[in-house]
Order: sequence, then C-alpha cells, then structure tokens
Amino acid sequence: MVLIGTLTLMRERAIAVEQFEAAVARLQGEGKTAMVVAVDGTAQAVLAVADTVRPTSAAAIAALRDAGLQTLMLTGDNRRTAEAIAREVGVDRVLAEVLPQDKSAEVERLQGAGLTVAMVGDGINDAPALARADVGIAIGSGTDVAMEAADITLMRGDLRGVAQALKLSRATMNTIRWNLFWAFIYNVLLIPVAAGVLFPFTGWQLSPILAAGAMAFSSVFVVSNSLRLRALKL
Repeated sequence: MVLIGTLTLMRERAIAVEQFEAAVARLQGEGKTAMVVAVDGTAQAVLAVADTVRPTSAAAIAALRDAGLQTLMLTGDNRRTAEAIAREVGVDRVLAEVLPQDKSAEVERLQGAGLTVAMVGDGINDAPALARADVGIAIGSGTDVAMEAADITLMRGDLRGVAQALKLSRATMNTIRWNLFWAFIYNVLLIPVAAGVLFPFTGWQLSPILAAGAMAFSSVFVVSNSLRLRALKL
C-alpha cells in the first residue's frame, strides 16, 4: 500500500520519518510543500510541490508599500512555506496554517484595532474574509463565490491591479473633491452677482446671456477636470 502525506500524518500512522525530516524542512524553507511517500508502512521518499510565484507579485507588493499600505499574508499553507514566499515577494507579515474562519477573524481583529482592511482573495475559503473586510477584492481568475463576496473584481489575475485600483480610486476621490469645491465657490460668488447684489453700488447687472454662459462654463470645467482621469498612468 502506498501512502502520501505530511510528516504529521506519517507519525500518526506510526511510520518512521526521522531520516526525511531535514529534507522536508529544507524544502519547506524554499517555499515548497513537502510530502512523504510510504510504501507498505516504510517511508521511501519525499515529494515536493510548489505554487509558482508570479513574476509581477514582488512589484505589486512594492507598489502597495510605496502607497503607504501594510501587507499581510493569510494562508492555510505550512508556516515555513508561507514565510519563504513572503520573503520572496516582500510581504510584511505572515499568518499561516489558518482556517477560513480564522481569516475572517483576523480581518475583524485588524478592524477592531482601528485599521481599514482590504482583503484580496480568489478562493472559496477567502469568501468570509472578503465579505468581512472594508474592501473585498477578488481576482477575476478565481472562484465565483469569491467574486460574489467581494466589492471589486479585478479582471486580470495580476496583483498589480490592486495597486492600480487604489491609485485610480484616490485620483477619482481627489477629482470629486476639486469638482465640488469649484462648483461651490463658483455658485457662491456668481449667484449673488446674478441676483443683482452689485447693482446698488455700481449700477451693473449680469446679463442673462452671460449668466447662462457662466453656468455652461462651470459644467464644462467640471467635465473637463473629470476627463483628466483618462490620462492617469496606472
């Protein structure tokens, strides 16, 4: 009988694995998931599998850190494997070997500490944390459940899209503030003039034609200012 499993599983089955412990530790330190192969109750070999880290992941994490965000990896993988991947891409902190409810609990704990939390995930196990976070971001190549639970879905399976979405959101909010400020100041200044507040002092009244043109210019300015977002380099 062939049995493939972790060191813990092998020990539970009373299979001696001492000779493979160093190899398993080394492989886990390289970010790989190591499994022992036992044949007829005797450990024979070690198999290692690893998720391929996308070449753009390190750049994506760096962009998020440059934007002032702290990064945390929540994963059900082995701690050594998770820490090796975190070091490779530059993640600030790792919480490994967690269950789906643990991910949601960690998000809630961070929120309780006064932090605004954005959760990025693509699996069914990520759905509770995506729903609990202030902003849930699903990867478009992930599961339907994750996309349903999230607030935002990135169409590409590229983490750089998170930093791009953040940059676009900040630019959009900044544009909205400027548009509101301009519209408020513009109306505060010109509505009294259109109402004739200057007439008793100067004898001057704003022509209805000029008033209509000024109102149209206000709309043109707001629209033109908003269109600058199209030139935003992401």
